[in-house]
Amino acid sequence: MIFATIGTQAPFDRFIKILDEIAPMSNELIIAQTYKGRYQPKNIKTIDFLAPDEFDKLCHDARLIVAHAGMGTIISAMTKGKPIIVFPRIAALGEHRNEHQLATSKKMKELGYAYVANNKEELKEYLLKKDLKCIHQLGLEASNTLINNLINYITSVH
Repeated sequence: MIFATIGTQAPFDRFIKILDEIAPMSNELIIAQTYKGRYQPKNIKTIDFLAPDEFDKLCHDARLIVAHAGMGTIISAMTKGKPIIVFPRIAALGEHRNEHQLATSKKMKELGYAYVANNKEELKEYLLKKDLKCIHQLGLEASNTLINNLINYITSVH
C-alpha cells in the first residue's frame, strides 16, 4: 500500500490529481489524505482528515509514503524506516504562502534523505518502482554524539 498525505493546512489538488492519474499503472492500493480538496479522485482511496493514531498506522502499514514537503511527514517516514517521495507545493501556483517547500525538498535531495519529484514524470518514475528503500532513517532518540556535543557546548559557554 502507498500512503499519500498533503498535511492538514490546505488542499493540494494538483498532487492528488497526478497521483490519481498514475494510480492505475501502479497496481497497488493508494490511500490519500486529501483535506477537503475539490478534485474528486477515481483511482485512489481518499480520507479528508486523519487522527494522529490513524496517520501513524497508515505510515506504519505503507510500503511507500508520498507527501508534500512537510517536515512532520518527512520525519514520520524516516523514524518508521519508510521510503518517502517528496512532492513540494509551489507558492507561485497558489499552493502555499512562500517557496519553503521547494527549499525543503531541495535540501532533502542534496542530503540524500528523500526522493524528490517536482513534476508528474518524476513522480511516476519513482512511484512505479517497487524497490525503493528508506534512504535515511532517524532514531527515536538523539544520538550519543549529539548529546555529548550539546553538553560540551553548554559547558563551554558557562
